[in-house]
Amino acid sequence: MTATPPREHTRTYFLGKLAEVLEIRGLDVALRSNPPSLKATDPGATMLSETVDCVVTPDGWFYRWSWGEIVESADDPEAAADRILKVFALRSAGGPA
Repeated sequence: MTATPPREHTRTYFLGKLAEVLEIRGLDVALRSNPPSLKATDPGATMLSETVDCVVTPDGWFYRWSWGEIVESADDPEAAADRILKVFALRSAGGPA
């Protein structure tokens, strides 16, 4: 049995915190383990989902969109959830993300 590297534990921890906030706010969330990521889906919108991962930079840990842009600091899952929900709202209204 191989041990999970500490960095992966940190990544999974932060993704779990974001998942909790998103679920409370009404999104469906699926955590993936390899590589660690989170898929958030708006159950009220057809085909509206996004994958977020968590990366470490010289400035700390950050949530990141699937296309590589930073969402928010992993220290603030509430702010990250706000941004994700804002993007979902814009997309469901037909506006740019």
